[in-house]
Amino acid sequence: MEITDVRVKKLNSDNRLKAIAAITIDDCFVVHELRIIDGKEGLFVAMPSRKMPNGEFKDVAHPINQETRNRIESVVIDAYNNLEDVTDEPSEPEPEDEE
Repeated sequence: MEITDVRVKKLNSDNRLKAIAAITIDDCFVVHELRIIDGKEGLFVAMPSRKMPNGEFKDVAHPINQETRNRIESVVIDAYNNLEDVTDEPSEPEPEDEE
């Protein structure tokens, strides 16, 4: 399995939810609605889920082993951190025309 694309949309909010992501696997399968959350031990990726009638949330799609979960989480958090680096850098002022 290869994660061939990662798309992250940063959210401007004061809560723990920092971004929403989507990954493409092997250029043929997409998983949307991965959530990047700021937890007690740092950022983590929550899998897509839905609310059940009893109020609990159940993952709709998820890795079946820890190795795959770690790989997905690493790639998604790296993409989020790279996105932050780009948006946090001050922009260079454009040179003024001297005529």
